[in-house]
Amino acid sequence: MQFCDECGSMMHTEGDTWTCRSCENEESRDSRAEAAMTTQDKQRDDGTPDVADATQSATETMQEPCPAEDCDGDRAYYEMLPKPGGSYEVRLFTCVECSHKWRES
Repeated sequence: MQFCDECGSMMHTEGDTWTCRSCENEESRDSRAEAAMTTQDKQRDDGTPDVADATQSATETMQEPCPAEDCDGDRAYYEMLPKPGGSYEVRLFTCVECSHKWRES
């Protein structure tokens, strides 16, 4: 595992470089350093997580004013998702009128 020297985020391999997806910093890969990295038992790479989309299978809407400046919509699809590693859920909204997406704060 490699962390970005610029912002501290975890870096990902892309060909012969380590790339930071947060600040786009790139560093050359070092095969000797990578050989020294160890993997813990049961550790795995599940790939990029799915992006939640509150309109995918939502049929229910609720009254929730759209925060988009150019929209007067007052109904939104919603989806409840568990917060990663947390003990509570987050509610995601998608405006019925303009498809603007936001989360409950």
